[in-house]
Amino acid sequence: MDPEFRGDTDHHDGTSDATPGGYVEKRRPGELGFALFLTAASLFLLYSAYGISGFEALSAPGAIPMATTFVMVVAAVIVTVRTSRLPMVTSETLSKDILPGMVILFAAFLILFGLLLKPLGFVPTAALFLTVAIKVLARKGWGYTLAVALGSLIAIWIVFRVVFTVLLPSGIVPEAEFIQFFRTVLSGGAN
Repeated sequence: MDPEFRGDTDHHDGTSDATPGGYVEKRRPGELGFALFLTAASLFLLYSAYGISGFEALSAPGAIPMATTFVMVVAAVIVTVRTSRLPMVTSETLSKDILPGMVILFAAFLILFGLLLKPLGFVPTAALFLTVAIKVLARKGWGYTLAVALGSLIAIWIVFRVVFTVLLPSGIVPEAEFIQFFRTVLSGGAN
């Protein structure tokens, strides 16, 4: 890394190296792996686009998806070849600078959130996610963690479910009955 172009040596000042003038002639850790992943994903999409209608005609339904994914494959291969020729940045590591453990942990939390959303519903899943996330990030006591998590969940639920009437996965919590109960209470039990 050329420390003169940005004035920092450890590259952790909050700015992005995507800014012109970043690592011009070097490859960051994981960059080649990501380029290979993009190439493989592009090839998979090209194969999927071919499955729409094959090479029937230029006006076939799969022609535009195939052309688009072919351009993606070509661009990904060019990026991969160029990236593979660059020397590695020696001052960074993948686990410290690119993909730290906290990022992997929260990616796992989000995958778990998606898996639990249907069987448990939004409220218990979001309560679990917020509680664990705030506990891990804030590193404070359980009183603070639960107060912030449940307060945030109540605010989110009121805004989306009550104000904007967004349908959220109900799961094991009978949300409709709660909403009807409060409507009945607010209307003075007129119904």
